Amino acid sequence: MMEAYITNYTDSKYFLASIDERQPRSGPVVLAEEPRSTAIEKLELVRRWSLNTYKCTRQILSEKLGRGSRTVDLELEAQIEILRDNKKKYEHVLKLAQTLSSQLYQMVQTQRQMGDAFADLSLKSIELHEEFGYNADTQKLLAKNGETLLGAINFFISSVNTLVNKTIEDTLITVKQYETARIEYDAYRTDLEELNLGPRDATTLPKIEQSQQMFQMHKEKYDKMRGDVSVKLKFLEENKVKVLHNQLVLFHNAIAAYFAGNQKQLEQTLKQFHVKLKTPGVDAPSWLEEQ
Repeated sequence: MMEAYITNYTDSKYFLASIDERQPRSGPVVLAEEPRSTAIEKLELVRRWSLNTYKCTRQILSEKLGRGSRTVDLELEAQIEILRDNKKKYEHVLKLAQTLSSQLYQMVQTQRQMGDAFADLSLKSIELHEEFGYNADTQKLLAKNGETLLGAINFFISSVNTLVNKTIEDTLITVKQYETARIEYDAYRTDLEELNLGPRDATTLPKIEQSQQMFQMHKEKYDKMRGDVSVKLKFLEENKVKVLHNQLVLFHNAIAAYFAGNQKQLEQTLKQFHVKLKTPGVDAPSWLEEQ
């Protein structure tokens, strides 16, 4: 009995020890080094962003109030202004072309319906069979030529839309990045100039050195963005001239052939510019279709 008691006691101690090992131990929690360093890095990024935002906001307000100076590239800014002005004018032409396309589509639908109506009356009116017949043929021919012209106009719209809302817009995004870089550059330039005007001692020299480094970094960014904008403007001008030259020739030749009643020349114009017509249907053709 004594041996059995001792065995049970020993087992109980083992069981209690096992339970104790499973219990969570309370005490101070030590953060891992990696999450702690990540938090510090995030705080530093927020601090730098806040400081940069403050400096840029101060620079913008200073320029608007006429108190601060700004870096100006006269030639580049003149090109940017012309681009923005041209974009507005191209957008206006685009809207007019879309209106013309919509109105022409409605006219073509009416002519097709009139052709069908005249053809039906031609079969049912013996006395006016010929009169209704050639009117039906005329309206159907006008509708066919109208569909061909509509294809040319929609191709023109699609190409100009791509130029305005994709190619030019992409360049203007780079221009906005350049303008932001210019503001940052001027903000840190002004900050450095103000520090250089003050006293030079053990307290201010580290600040001046740090400001010089930030100024140099933003100067390099500004110079790079200015170069990027210049290159994009050059390529955009070349592409714009090429695209608009082809589209304006297409638009002119198609319109001239249509109103001259020259069906052969109208079809030849579309072949020349590789314009594919949609299959006639009940739905209005979309001017946003891909080329």
